Amino acid sequence: MRVSRRVRPADLPYVKANVMANTISPHNPALAPVAAEQRVFSGLSHASLWFSLGVGLLVMQVGAYLVPAVGTRDALWAIVLGSLVGSGLLAWAAKLGCDTGLSSAGLMHAVYGSAFARLPVLLNILQLLGWTSFELVVMREGTQAIAHQALGIELPAAVATALWGGVLTLLMLGSMLTLVRRFVSRIGLPLVVLSLLWLSWQFFGLVQQQGLSGFWHRAGDGSMGLFSAIDLVIAMPVSWLPLVADYARHGRSGQSTLRGTWIGYAVANIWCYALGVLVASVSEPGAPLVSTLLLAQGGLLALGLILLDELDNAYGDTYSGAVSLGSLRPVWTVRQWGVAMAVLCTALAWALPMHSLEPFLLMLSSVFVPLYGVILGRLGCRTLAPTSKRAVDLSAALIWLLGIAVFHGTARWAPEWGSTLPSLLVTGVAACAWRSRCI
Repeated sequence: MRVSRRVRPADLPYVKANVMANTISPHNPALAPVAAEQRVFSGLSHASLWFSLGVGLLVMQVGAYLVPAVGTRDALWAIVLGSLVGSGLLAWAAKLGCDTGLSSAGLMHAVYGSAFARLPVLLNILQLLGWTSFELVVMREGTQAIAHQALGIELPAAVATALWGGVLTLLMLGSMLTLVRRFVSRIGLPLVVLSLLWLSWQFFGLVQQQGLSGFWHRAGDGSMGLFSAIDLVIAMPVSWLPLVADYARHGRSGQSTLRGTWIGYAVANIWCYALGVLVASVSEPGAPLVSTLLLAQGGLLALGLILLDELDNAYGDTYSGAVSLGSLRPVWTVRQWGVAMAVLCTALAWALPMHSLEPFLLMLSSVFVPLYGVILGRLGCRTLAPTSKRAVDLSAALIWLLGIAVFHGTARWAPEWGSTLPSLLVTGVAACAWRSRCI
């Protein structure tokens, strides 16, 4: 029996999502809008998830790098401004994912065409394999440092890698929705907040002992300008753009998804960058961040909790990679792809020199800044644009290539202005101006 009813404004995102599903692929779960019963994330769920994903040792290390380059005051200004702008862009993309119900791969198909979108999806899978493996290396090295400091033993790299890889594989066997709502929000988040509070208190006390005036007026060496520092801070939340829709599509409403993502990630990013500044200000030049954290009172426990939270980052990369793999080959479920990816990344973390490959991963990540500039310009400008019915949307592809050229061109010839914002601005404006041609 057919039931007809009037469409309410609140239902428009679902109507648009259904239109997109029919345009893209009604038979591929990774490309079709998520079912209504799976839209269970509240604003608090998004805030908890993205606060957790925003906390990491890598963020603190970059914060520590800012201090000698630009000085304390400029570093803190860059941290606040860059975090607000970068997290705002991330939240905007999250709202698109929630409004359409589409995954990151689905958004790429919607804008670039069903055939051309396979290229950025493949690149995303490649970078997620690399970053998951890199996260496992970070956790391995942190675990080895803790074992040496607390137990006086040298833990073999293969054992530490297998330990974290095994935990990641077990997590992939469970439900992402349950993990976020029950573990991250209720257990993981409070523990991580307590560890950050403790470390902040400890290192702020050390700064006070050395003199707040000297800390505040510390000058940089001029190796980086303020805009470059802001660009470096923006790069961290923007690096999550190719993943955010895979989680945001499960949100109950676009507005709560936007607010939760923005607030959660901005607070975590500001906090961890600023903590890195504090640590660098009281440590010996060239001292490893992990070693300095361990020397703090209670640092062993706090670092252990942060390492546990680092697992969220590896899980986030793996889950999103599994969704993207499912969009290409739907013969396996997201859970099966996730387990396979976790096992592969464990092997890569053990076998490859991931620290040597980090510059390649950063270079690969740069292509997603203009990629999402086009997506935000096409789908986020005023109202959702019609999805591309073409195999290749040439205008979107050309704007993306232009954005990549702008990103690397500014990095080479005008590094003082940064690369992220110019690339996003050029691609976003061009895509918004040409959105009427996306048919």
